[in-house]
Order: sequence, then structure tokens, then C-alpha cells
Amino acid sequence: MNNDNMDGWVTSQLGAVEAALDRLVPSNTPAGLGEAMRYAVLDGGKRLRPLLVLAAAEAVRGDEGAAMRAAVAVELIHAYSLVHDDMPCMDDDALRRGKPTVHVQFGEAQAMLAGDAMQALAFEVLTPDDGMAPALQARLVALLARAAGHAGMAGGQAIDLASVGRPLTETALRDMHRRKTGALLQASVLMGAACGQTDASSWDALRAYGDALGLAFQVVDDILDVTQASETLGKTAGKDSECNKPTYVSVLGLDEARRQADTLRDQAMAALSRSGLAHTDRLAWLADKVVDRHH
Repeated sequence: MNNDNMDGWVTSQLGAVEAALDRLVPSNTPAGLGEAMRYAVLDGGKRLRPLLVLAAAEAVRGDEGAAMRAAVAVELIHAYSLVHDDMPCMDDDALRRGKPTVHVQFGEAQAMLAGDAMQALAFEVLTPDDGMAPALQARLVALLARAAGHAGMAGGQAIDLASVGRPLTETALRDMHRRKTGALLQASVLMGAACGQTDASSWDALRAYGDALGLAFQVVDDILDVTQASETLGKTAGKDSECNKPTYVSVLGLDEARRQADTLRDQAMAALSRSGLAHTDRLAWLADKVVDRHH
């Protein structure tokens, strides 16, 4: 598939995701809460997780309406996590997606509540009154909840905060990032796949693809944190080293981190090859895009 076709697909999907978020994230809420929610999630971000949902759903010929709801839900969880991560009690950051963070713009209490509300809204989006089979609703809710909770994203963030100033082995670092970042990226792939039909071997292959992609994303993030300016990143560059956090670059060195990212891309591509699915071009392209950010 050529780049023009892929760029057209991405543009189309990003527009559809933005429209769905605009429709589903309310503005009519008590005490201006919706304004903070919409500020946190609209008009910004790469939307990688929704794109993974939609590409995986396409690979399995899944239900488009269910996949769009899954895409919105996973982006809401991601956005809520950023709002909370940026707060002074966590990573204490003032810049996100090229604009002031939510707590800087709206105050800490409103930022906390906006994150809480977006987390709840994600599961509301996955459980419409009609148009989606209850069994699919339950499966999507389970995949997202497990990826976001103590065994996934929240647990990984807890490890991250507890690891400041402490040396970590590569194995421990990988475990932390599998939870903190990888779990939600992998869940994005699996939620898309759940919207269609897959056999056990295809599901396992997509799970392996999501695992490799999730780790590759974090390796590249760690590389960019030390090689790119804040203006390029849209968030504060050099924050991890400044806060004495263990990263792939601090543990492995820059050159080895780059090699690791390329190896993980190869693993993701190999998983797609053994999936038995005919329409994985978009997933392959997204894996390339994730890793090529560091070149």
C-alpha cells in the first residue's frame, strides 16, 4: 500500500475520531467540567491508539460502529491518564500537546475531576443502549479495564513513580513499560480485533504485535526525550533525565536503544506475518511510523 493511500486513510480516520470525540464528550456539564474534559482530549495528539483500534478492526472485517466507539474509549482513557500524570503530585508538567496542561489551565481540582469523568465516560461510550451486542460490550470493557488498571497502565505508573532515582535492570524497565504504556497500546489492537471474528492463532499474533509495538513506542519516546526539543515533542523535553527516572536510554545507552526499537519493529512485523490475516497493511504501516520517529 502506497503512502498516499495510507495518508488518505489516516486523514479520514482522524477526522472521524475527532468528530466522534466532539459528539461524545459533553460541554453541557456542571461547573464547567466539560470544558476541561474537551480541552484535554480534543484538537491534539497523534491518535495512535484509535488508529490501532480502527486498523485492527479493518484487518478482521470488524463492525465499524463498534470499532469507532472502542477508538473513542481508548483515547479517553489515554487522555485522562495524561491529565493525571501531568499533575504536581505525579510528573508535575506544564506542557502537553503544545499547550498548557489541564491543571495549569483549569486548576488542580478541576483537572483531577476531568480525568475522573473521562475515565468513566470511556466505559459509558462502550455500553450504548442499542446498536452493540451486550457480549461485545462486555468484552471491550474487560479489555480496556484490565489494560488501564492495577495490572496495566496505573500499575506501571506506580512503578515509575517508585523508581525515581533507583537503578532498574532492563528486565524491570521492560516490565514497567509493558504496563505503563504497552498495555493500552496492545489493548487498542485487541479491542479492534474483538469487533470482528478471529481464531485463536490470529488473536495471539495480534496480541504479540501489540506487545512489541507497545514497547517500541516507549523505547522511541525515551530516545526522543533526549534528542528532540520541547517544541517538536509538544511536551517538556529532557524531563525524565531531569527527574532522574530510569529510561531505555539511561539503562541501555542511545545506540542500543535505537537497535532495540528496530528489533521490536521486526518482532511486530513477524507477528503480523503469522497472523493469517489478509489486511494487515495498515497495522504494518503504523508500526513503521512508531519506530521511524527516532530516525
